[in-house]
Amino acid sequence: MRKGAIFDLAGDDCWRRIGVAGDRSCAELERQVHCRNCGVYAAAAQRNLQRPVEQDYRDAWARELALPEPAPTPTDAAAMVFRIGAEWLAVPVALASTVAPPAPVHRLPHRANGALLGVVNVDGRVLPAVSLAPLLGIDTAGVPAPSGRHAFERLLVLALSSHGVALPVAEMHGILRHASKAMRAPAATLGHQPSPLLAGVIADGAIEAGLLDAALLEQAIAGVLR
Repeated sequence: MRKGAIFDLAGDDCWRRIGVAGDRSCAELERQVHCRNCGVYAAAAQRNLQRPVEQDYRDAWARELALPEPAPTPTDAAAMVFRIGAEWLAVPVALASTVAPPAPVHRLPHRANGALLGVVNVDGRVLPAVSLAPLLGIDTAGVPAPSGRHAFERLLVLALSSHGVALPVAEMHGILRHASKAMRAPAATLGHQPSPLLAGVIADGAIEAGLLDAALLEQAIAGVLR
């Protein structure tokens, strides 16, 4: 098939000459608006779909379909993945209690320490709202949402051993099942060491998330709330 061609037929491809891909002089365009609405174009599409399939093409697909499927990677853990700033993070799914819409945060007097934002009402419960960005050294200023994604801010409620806490997050990705043995160590970048709260890095296709250590995270949040 020619590059950029819609069909490769011996018939009259009028859409390329007088239609939307040509000089647009076809008298039917005023009524049809676009060649795809025309019966000539539809008939050409049917002929294209019903043309004989070349043997080389059939052989190539036969070899492809005959290949054995790769063995599924066994998973023994699950994590809730979310984004703060430009960083994808995750917590063990057992910690994730609720995902709620954003709500107004009410500041507490004399408690402006950066990580403790205040308190927030989540389904009738008043919970402390804690920002993970200062705890992890994440710069959230001016970070745009990833292109092509529908990103919505949410409150991720963690069920810690002694209390619940609401974490404002820029976007929720959802549950990621992973193999503990496949978790990688967090990598250091130039002039920046990974946070001690990170247990490792887990992956889900194009997304790589830093998995937070549950015990260390709870200790850090407890220190913020004192």
